[in-house]
Amino acid sequence: MSDASAPTIFVVDDDDAVRDSLRDLIDSVGLDVATYPSAHAFLDVYDNAQRGCLVLDIRMPGMSGLELQERLNERGSSLPIVFITGHGDVPMAVEAMKRGAVDFIQKPFRDQELLDRINLAIEQNRRRREAEETKQDIAERVSSLTRREREVMDMVIQGKANKVIAIDLGLSQRTVEVHRSHVMDKMRARTLAELVRMNTTLEG
Repeated sequence: MSDASAPTIFVVDDDDAVRDSLRDLIDSVGLDVATYPSAHAFLDVYDNAQRGCLVLDIRMPGMSGLELQERLNERGSSLPIVFITGHGDVPMAVEAMKRGAVDFIQKPFRDQELLDRINLAIEQNRRRREAEETKQDIAERVSSLTRREREVMDMVIQGKANKVIAIDLGLSQRTVEVHRSHVMDKMRARTLAELVRMNTTLEG
């Protein structure tokens, strides 16, 4: 049984022989693989929560690979795309990379070359999702702060001393110290440097 959290390699190509060959290749190295004969067939079932990468033929009847990429971008998909191209498709592949594709590979290609690029795309997808999850977690911590605690945190991050913050906000220094302690607890930050890194992650 496949691990629901394991990455899936989605192959979209209108050539039956190519799809079968790629499915056998990817399956042979123990990766989950799903194949589709058209961009529409893939879009009908794709969910943004799915992990992995998309191996996509750039030229297909109906909806092309570039059009599928555009649809996925509109959905906010973070699924990395490796385009399969013919010799005459390099300018299109370059354009695809400007739109966010992670790589393209020209026919004919060696099996290991494609597998290497797939593995790089999977790793990129994993890192991107981890970064998104970290950012969401930090945002939830910030949302737990009171308005005053957020004001204190912003000033602490700017490097202001408690005494200066107290003057700026019209509070006692002791009150600022209490708010600052609450901020560190709610943000689960052990040091000021860690708090600054969280803020940088959230803004970045």
